[in-house]
Amino acid sequence: MSHEQRSERRLDHVAIVVRDLERTIELYVRTLGFRQVYRETVADQNIEAVGLQAGESVIELLRPLDPASPLMTYLGDAESRLHHTAYRVADLEGELSRLRAAGVRLIDERPRRGAHGNLIAFLHPKSTGGVLIELCQFVGP
Repeated sequence: MSHEQRSERRLDHVAIVVRDLERTIELYVRTLGFRQVYRETVADQNIEAVGLQAGESVIELLRPLDPASPLMTYLGDAESRLHHTAYRVADLEGELSRLRAAGVRLIDERPRRGAHGNLIAFLHPKSTGGVLIELCQFVGP
């Protein structure tokens, strides 16, 4: 992989699952001084997502919309819990092919739509040292 290919990657966002979205927004915006940059419902993932500007990256707060969702199980009794880190890539399909060939276990074999219509895919934590990693590709409006 060339230096140019590696430099295309950057931290896109860090996602935190939260129980009380309004209270968490209050903490990040009013108390900590972050700026809200988006808020949307991602119906096929059954979540509400709020993005908070953190330099060139985003802290993404995720509120599960279904009390029986796997995200609620993941959250357990906690008020919030770190869920995943997301890295932006220029060619998600190509990156998934490269990682598959390198033996990385993929949760998403093919890109799917995420927040803002971006293409996303998750890598399995068993292949990434226990960390859930999302790769995302901006596709524009």
